Amino acid sequence: MKTRLNLLRNRETLLGITILVLLVVISLLSPSFMTYTNIVNLLKSFTVLGIFSLGVILVIISGGVDVSFTAIAQVVQYAVVYLFLNNMQGNVFLAFVLAIIMGTLMGLFNGYLIHRYKMPAIIITIATQNLFYGLMYVITKGQLIYVIPEYFWKISNTMLFKQVAPNGAVSGLSLTTVIWFALALVVALLLKFTVLGRSIYMMGGNPVAAQRIGVNSRNTTLFVYGSMGAIAGIGGIVHVSIVQTVIPNSIVGQELQVIAAVILGGASITGGKGSVLGTLLGVLLFAILSNSLTLLQISSYWYNVFTGFIILLSVFLNAMQEIQQQKQKIRVNVEAAS
Repeated sequence: MKTRLNLLRNRETLLGITILVLLVVISLLSPSFMTYTNIVNLLKSFTVLGIFSLGVILVIISGGVDVSFTAIAQVVQYAVVYLFLNNMQGNVFLAFVLAIIMGTLMGLFNGYLIHRYKMPAIIITIATQNLFYGLMYVITKGQLIYVIPEYFWKISNTMLFKQVAPNGAVSGLSLTTVIWFALALVVALLLKFTVLGRSIYMMGGNPVAAQRIGVNSRNTTLFVYGSMGAIAGIGGIVHVSIVQTVIPNSIVGQELQVIAAVILGGASITGGKGSVLGTLLGVLLFAILSNSLTLLQISSYWYNVFTGFIILLSVFLNAMQEIQQQKQKIRVNVEAAS
């Protein structure tokens, strides 16, 4: 009985059950929901949000908050595409390398300010979001780039496990989704099996104790925010490949959805808790809700209502879990003392 209760308290288990119930209900209401074409398109449409969430989970576990990653992605995608169109020849590999380098530098700038001046991360990243985004708009004057190199298209248009419908339409798992899942695996392995991953958890859970046992807070902070910047850069290139144009304000504003998905996946906003699996399930739940509203012809405004409700519910569940953990610690201490 206790094992079952522990499973139900596990956020990943609860999310998995919720998703299964939603899949059954929505499939009954809309038979086209569980088709192969709809599923791969659903995953593709939430790939960018999913990639961003992998950087955000690192930041939140470390005890920080970053809202500048969308601005980093926006700057990176505009700069890389502009360079390739006007000053240099390139390819997909070089595009990702440049994006990672540029994103990492901006992320390291965030990490340096946060560690050096001991200011709340959310304040620093709000400032740098406006700095990065504002400078890009001043320099570019908000001009759109309608034509992008053809090799950007191939990232999105390359498909695995293709299926051909009776009408001749081809559907398959987009390479962009494969990139998302591959990154998720890398981040999961980093957090679970490396000393650095354990350091990130310890720094978020108890920074004073982490420093006492030898965790280098400066290097860990720089790594976390540098990684967030690199992942944001990758997300920016993937976004270009999907929309096949560069719109200066097309990414900034998605921070709430990403952070909500990560918190929904079980990450504690105070740090020290979270998992890649939970994050993936959180993103998947958001994707299912968004897709179901479209299929059921429900106003998209309800998506914002669901987003707000999910954030409140996630914060409530996290608070309840932490209260239960504190009660268990007190009970253990009392028993040990007696």
